[in-house]
Amino acid sequence: MNKRIVTDKAPPAIGPYSQAMGCGGLVFCSGQIPLDETGQMLEGGIAEQTRQALANISAVLQAASLSMRDVVKTTVFMTDLAQFAEMNAVYQEFFPVEPPARSAVQVAALPRDALVEIEAVAFRPTSERKV
Repeated sequence: MNKRIVTDKAPPAIGPYSQAMGCGGLVFCSGQIPLDETGQMLEGGIAEQTRQALANISAVLQAASLSMRDVVKTTVFMTDLAQFAEMNAVYQEFFPVEPPARSAVQVAALPRDALVEIEAVAFRPTSERKV
């Protein structure tokens, strides 16, 4: 059974999608750009934007009673891979031990002219499934 996950601790969806969906033991988080919880775009460079996008994912996961430690896969979309090292340094702050599998790709543009968008998939062990 699918369950929609919503929190006011992360920006509201800016289109026809959910912040996340739970299905069995998996939680699929929609891509997060650097918006604050009111939906306002964060000022700053790639480091600040990466930090906000990951903080948004963390807030969505908390709404599902999960944490960043439960993330098994991320995809990072960047408008400039030349900024990869800066993004990666912030990313490592959120995943200091046993980081998830990851893909990183350069794209032509992102919503609201963001520099980065990050999506995540988290896993809840069978004994802890609530979603």
